[in-house]
Amino acid sequence: MIELKNLQNSRQLQKAVYIQNLSVQYGKTPALTGVSLNVDEGEYLGIIGPNGGGKTTLLKAILGLVTPAAGEITVYGRKPGKTGKLIGYVPQITILDKNFPITVKQVILTGRLNPVLSLFHKYKHGDMKKADELLSQVGIYKLKDRMISELSGGEFQKMLIARALAVEPKLLLLDEPTASVDASSRDQIFSLLETLNNSMTIILVTHDLLAVS
Repeated sequence: MIELKNLQNSRQLQKAVYIQNLSVQYGKTPALTGVSLNVDEGEYLGIIGPNGGGKTTLLKAILGLVTPAAGEITVYGRKPGKTGKLIGYVPQITILDKNFPITVKQVILTGRLNPVLSLFHKYKHGDMKKADELLSQVGIYKLKDRMISELSGGEFQKMLIARALAVEPKLLLLDEPTASVDASSRDQIFSLLETLNNSMTIILVTHDLLAVS
């Protein structure tokens, strides 16, 4: 079972996410059953539940990465998978290869890529400038030329948030954003999210009650 907790009063401007009677299965195994959820634009929503409780599956359904067995989902009135750059996504840190040979800034720049372009896409001056702005915003500009294998857990998480912001989303989804980070980094991350919530809708999933206290 997952618990929903509002982290900020809704501004009641527009439905960012609409979910009605959503069910998702992996083979014959149900992952979500009959979930309904309305998220208003500007809301900051924490979804709390144990590991294996369906939290990540819910985010994947919003992103269009899994096909529902039943139910309806829209994101700003669009079907999942048809949202373009409306959504920024921060996956679980534990599923990523920290030994991949790439610098922090290069990771941010991948968030500026247009998937329909050639693999040999050349970044524009605006892309480089935006990457630097995001690195400053999340507090890791001085690490921009460092290899990602050299980052601490908190620094790595901030990098992933910056990459998600590179698409300039209206909705930010985060999966266990404080996993594998120390207390100081956790506080910094949630302070950053509070600031970001001034300009976008945020949904995070976590098993950590401290994250939404």
